[in-house]
Amino acid sequence: MTDTHSDLTPLDQAHAAMEDDPTNDVARLKFFEQLADTELFLLLAGDPDGNTVQPELFDSEDQKFALVFDREDRLASFVGRPVPYAELPCRGLLQMLEGQAIGFALNLEVAPSAMLIPADAVDWLVGTLCHAPEETEAKLQNLDAPKAMPDAVLDGLARKLSAAAGLATTAFLAAATYEDGASGHLLLFLDAVDGAEKPLANTAGEALTFSGIETGILDVLFAKTGDPIVARFNEVGLRFDLPELSTPESPAAPGMDPEKPPKLR
Repeated sequence: MTDTHSDLTPLDQAHAAMEDDPTNDVARLKFFEQLADTELFLLLAGDPDGNTVQPELFDSEDQKFALVFDREDRLASFVGRPVPYAELPCRGLLQMLEGQAIGFALNLEVAPSAMLIPADAVDWLVGTLCHAPEETEAKLQNLDAPKAMPDAVLDGLARKLSAAAGLATTAFLAAATYEDGASGHLLLFLDAVDGAEKPLANTAGEALTFSGIETGILDVLFAKTGDPIVARFNEVGLRFDLPELSTPESPAAPGMDPEKPPKLR
C-alpha cells in the first residue's frame, strides 16, 4: 500500500473514521453513505458485451467477491497489467449484485480503505437506498421555522442536495403541523423537473437515514414558483439552493447510469 496522507480519498477518510470507533453507528453509516455516492472501477473477466459485463470474481470464506476500486490508478496498481474494467456508480454496482450472493472487495491491497463487503451487506445497502417515503394526503395546518433539527440531518441534507444538480431550483425546510395533530419537518422542493420527484424524495430520506437519527419525520412536498404556499416557506423556511446542471458530457460507458445498471453475465 503506497498511498500517502495527501492521496487519501473521501472513502479512505470515512473508512478511517469508522475503524477508529467501531461502536459508533453514525460513523459506520457515514462510511456506507460515502460508499454509495462513490464512482467505482469494476475489474472485468472480459470485455463488456453491450450492457452486459462479467466481473472478475474470487472466492473467500465460501462466498464470491467482485473486485472494485475507487480510483482507476488503484485498479491498475492491483493488477499490474492492462485489463478490461467498467466505471460505474456504486448504486449501479449494488443493483447489479443484489440477490446474486456476490459481495465485493474494495481497494484490496492498494488503499487503507481495503475491506470485504459481503453479499448480505450489499442487499442491506440496496434496501436502505431504495426505501422511498410513503405518499400521504395529510392536510397541512401550519408552518414555522425548523425546530431542533439535529446538525447531522442538516449537514446530510446540504450534502445530498448539493449533489442533486438540476433536479430542482431550491429546497426549503420548515416545521409543519397537520390537521390530524401530527407534526414534523417538511422539505419543499421548488420547480422540480419532470420525473425528479422520486429521486428527490429518496435524497431527503437518505439524509435522515444516514444521519443516524433513529426517529423523526421528514416529509416532502413539491411546488411551482407562484404557488401560494411558497411564500410561507420563503418566510420561515431554511433555504437550500441546488446547483445548476452542468453541460452534459458525451454518452458514458455501460453502467454509468445508476437507473440502468449493467447486467451480469
